[in-house]
Amino acid sequence: MPSNVWLLTLIQALAMSAGTMLVLAGGVLGAQLTPDPKWSTLPLAMSIVGTACGVVPITRLMQHFGRKPVFITATILGALVTLLAAASIADNSFWGLVISAFLLGIMMSAIQQIRFAAMESVAVELIPMAASTVLLGGLVAAILGPELVTFGQLVTDQAFVGGFYLTAALLLLCSLLFTQIENTHVVTAKSVDTGRELNVIARQPIFILAVSASVIGYALMSFIMTATPVHMHVHEAYSLQDTKWVIQSHIFAMFFPSLFSGWLISKLGTSKIIYLGLSAYVATILIALTGSEWLNYWSALVLLGIGWNFLFVGGTVLLAQSYQPTERFKVQGLNEFLVFGCQATAALSAGVFLNLINWRGLLLASFVIIGLQLIVITWQQIRQKKSVAQQ
Repeated sequence: MPSNVWLLTLIQALAMSAGTMLVLAGGVLGAQLTPDPKWSTLPLAMSIVGTACGVVPITRLMQHFGRKPVFITATILGALVTLLAAASIADNSFWGLVISAFLLGIMMSAIQQIRFAAMESVAVELIPMAASTVLLGGLVAAILGPELVTFGQLVTDQAFVGGFYLTAALLLLCSLLFTQIENTHVVTAKSVDTGRELNVIARQPIFILAVSASVIGYALMSFIMTATPVHMHVHEAYSLQDTKWVIQSHIFAMFFPSLFSGWLISKLGTSKIIYLGLSAYVATILIALTGSEWLNYWSALVLLGIGWNFLFVGGTVLLAQSYQPTERFKVQGLNEFLVFGCQATAALSAGVFLNLINWRGLLLASFVIIGLQLIVITWQQIRQKKSVAQQ
């Protein structure tokens, strides 16, 4: 694998720690600071809304200036935003935390583009391996992000504030590392030929399956994951340490399959990988429904992470097959907007669902989302068979 991919993987590990730290801190702080319990997941949800809002302008900026300068600028601004979050927590400002989380989400929309930069660094046959390799950075982020909360107590006595200080330092380190990557920008802005219209590309069965796999993967994962720390720590009175371990294990499980998911795709194909991801989601819900012991939460969230990986990597690889080089930025921007827009909706609704229909109702509602993806896969396979028959 080219050195550029490994450097991007390292940066992914450090930068993603900001997001994984916020998964733990955002839910707990939201529950502690919110004026209304149903908005306890709002800070974490707004970080995802920020990602959804940021993807289109970020991809446009990368199209015009290249990925490298945008990466550097985004991480520097992200460091400043984490300091704003620390100040908001110190002042017990719920809305200050919400605004900070939203701005941090915009920064994370740039970090999400790392996988595309890695895929552009390799030959076509290595794209699945590059996509899965760069996600390995999440293994470090799974452990490091939540631990920043613990390490932060050595910096300041006020809970969570020190964690945001350490996150700011990590993001500044990422900005320095970004100066060493190859700029994988492909000049398309000056080209007369910008490829097909988006509505033409978006009607392709392969595009629909690619986007739906990533959308369902992210939305359902976010729906359950966002509610978990609130339900465990606030409703079920599990300790912060127990809750942190469940979230760390979940995030680790999101990225650990990247060690072999690229190889599995080359052997089994993307459709089977997506089926495996959905099967893991079904198992997640069934285990979570069977009891409220710590092991139920841990097992369910680990399976949730594995399912996300299969769906997301499968969708990312399929997406690369749906566009031509001159179409990449607009297609990637549309994909990211749809994925993180739906994830934001899921995260925003998680707190409301948890408050209105409780944990069990939230889990049962998740079966509807899985059913939608099964319909999309079946429809896409029927379309493929008809296309082959006509040829």
